Amino acid sequence: MSHPRIALIHALAHSVEPINAEMARAWPEAIRMNLLDDSLSADLACEGRGLDEAMHHRFEALAAYAESTGARAILFTCSAFGPCIEAVAARRPHMPVLKPNEAMVADVAKVQGPVGLIASFGPTLVSMPPEFPASVALRTALVEGAMQALNRGEAELHDDLVVEAARDLASAGCRAIALAQFSMARAAAAVAKATGLPVFTTPGSAVERLRRELGG
Repeated sequence: MSHPRIALIHALAHSVEPINAEMARAWPEAIRMNLLDDSLSADLACEGRGLDEAMHHRFEALAAYAESTGARAILFTCSAFGPCIEAVAARRPHMPVLKPNEAMVADVAKVQGPVGLIASFGPTLVSMPPEFPASVALRTALVEGAMQALNRGEAELHDDLVVEAARDLASAGCRAIALAQFSMARAAAAVAKATGLPVFTTPGSAVERLRRELGG
């Protein structure tokens, strides 16, 4: 199928541009459908209830709507909602439903040696590390202030903060860097230049995985 409709479901406004840019670059034939509910991340961060039943219902409602429009695959782009996405996928064995980091985790698992995982959203470093195989030696870093910098429109400051964290991880012996969130993919080239290490991004790995699964 050369022109499948792919539903891209976002919980952060900053995730929209990176995955659409990667889709346009790597799979321009695919038809993109974007759904954004930026209150998902805000509610998770502020309410302190975790991924409760109400949050699961919200994810199922978004997925059901996407499927009703003819989407052949669903890619969620925020890393902090793994169990909600897994529940959505379990109800849809007939179609690919990917967590944002699922494909990147598989790619990172092939790296020999420690891998630095960088996030700018705290809950991501709670939900995401357990998804890696036990064989992967992860070293994590939370980049304080990077998300806030993006929110203020200070993209260069965001990238500088991510690069600084990557340099620290490289100095600590990491053999590759993984950027945990879609919103961080914009810093990938700068991180690669600063560290000389392979850099994995969630958009790059996810698009390649979907292309393979849908025959793109």
